[in-house]
Amino acid sequence: MSIKNRLNKNNLKRGVVFASKVGDFVENRIGKAIEEKGYEADILPDDPESMKWYKVPIEKGMSGDGSEYHIYVKKADPDKLCIFLSGGGVAYNEYTAARPVTGGKVAAGLPNYYWNNLRPFTQIMNINMGITDISSDKNPFRDWSFVVVTYSTGDFHVGNNDYPYVGEDGQERVLHFHGYVNFLESMKVSKALFPNPVKLLIAGNSAGAFAVPALAGEIADDYYPKTKNITLLSDSGQLLYKHWRKTAKNIWKTKASVYEPLVTDNITLDWYKSLYGKYGERFRYLYSSSIYDYLLSAYYNDIIRKKYKTDQEVQQDYYRQLVEMVGELKALTPSFGIFLNEWKIPLITMGGTVHTSVREPHFLLFTQDGITMAKWLFDACEGKVYDVGMDLLKR
Repeated sequence: MSIKNRLNKNNLKRGVVFASKVGDFVENRIGKAIEEKGYEADILPDDPESMKWYKVPIEKGMSGDGSEYHIYVKKADPDKLCIFLSGGGVAYNEYTAARPVTGGKVAAGLPNYYWNNLRPFTQIMNINMGITDISSDKNPFRDWSFVVVTYSTGDFHVGNNDYPYVGEDGQERVLHFHGYVNFLESMKVSKALFPNPVKLLIAGNSAGAFAVPALAGEIADDYYPKTKNITLLSDSGQLLYKHWRKTAKNIWKTKASVYEPLVTDNITLDWYKSLYGKYGERFRYLYSSSIYDYLLSAYYNDIIRKKYKTDQEVQQDYYRQLVEMVGELKALTPSFGIFLNEWKIPLITMGGTVHTSVREPHFLLFTQDGITMAKWLFDACEGKVYDVGMDLLKR
C-alpha cells in the first residue's frame, strides 16, 4: 500500500472515530437536557390530566438489552383512540443483533440496526412530534387519546425469545426479543385506560409499520371487539428478505400464526394478505411511503450487497419494489388507501427520500399533490379513503 493510501486510510479511521464521539456526545447532551430541564414525561398518576403525555412503566416488560421497558399514554377524547406501534430497526441474525443503534454509530455512518433500550433520548422518537404533537393546532389528531407502544427489541413487536450472540467487543451477550410480551402488557394498559373507543386507529412507523398487519387482528378481537370503526396505517414498511419466515420462527420464536403466513420475501405484504383473508373489509387499510426511502434502501443494500449505505442504484431497487408492492396491495382490495411522497431533507436523506412521516414534523407541514399526510389520514379515519401521489409510480 502506498504512503498516500495509508494516510487516506488512517485519516478515514480518525474521521469515523471523531464522528462517532461527536454523535455519542450529542445524544448524551440531549438526553441529559431532557432529564435535567424537566422535559421527561411524568409517570402516570392515579388521576391523570387530559392532554398531557405520561410514561407508564411495564413491570413485566423488557428491552432488548435486559433493561426496563415503558410506554407512553395521553388521555383526551375517550371515543377516539390511536394505538401507535413505534419503530426502531430490526435484528434478524447474529451480526445485526451485535450492532444496536448509538448516536455515535449513526453520526459515523457505521452499521446500526435497532434500538436495544429506552433512554431519555428515545422519548423524542416517541411523543410530541407529528401525529403525537399536542402543541400544534394543525394536528387533527391532537384531541385523540393515545397509547404509544414503544420499541426496543428488534423483532417487529412479535418476538418471544432470548437470543445469544457475540458482541462487537467479543463478549457473549443476549438479545431479549420480548416484543410480543411488551405488546401484550401494553394492551392491558390500553384496555384499562380506554375501554370502549368509538374510533380506533392502529398505526405504526418503520418497524411498527410491519407490526400493524401482524397484530391488528389480535387488538380488534381480544381488546376492542365492540369497536367497528377501525383504521390501519403502515408507514414505511418495505424490506425484502428471503429468510423472514426462518427469522420469525427460529430467531424471534413468534407464534405459529405470525410466522406461518410468511411465504415470500415481503413480510408486510404477506401479513396484510393473511389479515385481509381473515377480516376482509372489517378494517380500513392504509399504506404510506416515500419513493426512494433512504434508510430502508440502506437496509436492503446491506442484505443483498453487504453495503450499509444508500445510493442511487439501491434507491431504484426500492422504487421498483414499491411499485410492485402498491400494485399487490391494490389487488388485495381496491379500497387500500395509498399516500406516496418524494420529500427530501438536506443532509439527512442522502440523495433519497424521507424514511417515515407520520411521527415527523413533515406529517403536518409537507404536502404531496397539495395534501398533507395529516389531512389524508384524518379523512381516512372519517371514512373518506383516497390515494395521494400515485403519479409518482409512473416514472
